[in-house]
Amino acid sequence: PPNRRAAALGIVTAGLTIGILVARVLAGTVTNFVTWRAMYWLSAGLQAAIAALLWAYMPHYPSTNPAGLRYAVILASVFRLLARHAVLVQACLIAFCTSLAFTAFWTTLTFLLAGAPFHYAPLPIGLFGLVGLFGTLFVPVFSRAVTDRFVPLFSVVVGELMCLVGVVVGTYVGSVCVA
Repeated sequence: PPNRRAAALGIVTAGLTIGILVARVLAGTVTNFVTWRAMYWLSAGLQAAIAALLWAYMPHYPSTNPAGLRYAVILASVFRLLARHAVLVQACLIAFCTSLAFTAFWTTLTFLLAGAPFHYAPLPIGLFGLVGLFGTLFVPVFSRAVTDRFVPLFSVVVGELMCLVGVVVGTYVGSVCVA
C-alpha cells in the first residue's frame, strides 16, 4: 500500500547494501589468511556453484511475458517512463549520487586504512564493514518512521545531510583519527 512503500523499498535497499558490506567483511577476513588471488578463485567457485544450484533447483514457472516482449523493448520502456515522470528522474539522480558517495567512501577507506598512519591488515579493514552493517540495519526503521510519515523529499534531505556530514568529517578528520 502507498503508506508502506518506503518501508518496503528500505528493506530491499538494506538487503542489497548488507550484501555488499557482508562481502567486504568476508573478503577482508579471507584475504587476511590467503592471497588476493585465492579470494578471486573462491569467488569464481562460489559463483559457479550458485549457477549450478539455480539451474538445478529453480522452478519452471509459466512465462510472465505472454506478449513475447524482447529485452531491448523492455529496457526502452524505462526511458519512456523517465520522459513521462520528472520525479522519477529526480529520484534516479539522487540515488545515483548517493551510490557514488557510498562507493567512494568504502573504496577509499580501504586505501586510507592500509596506508600511513594506520597500516591495518586486511582483517581489521574488512571488519569496518560491520560498522556500516549496523547503520544499514537502521534503514527499514528510518523508512517506516520518517519516509512513510512525511513528504518523501524530507527524508531524502535528511539522508543526504547525514551523508554530507559523514563525508565532511571523514575528509577532515579521517587521516588523523580512525573514529
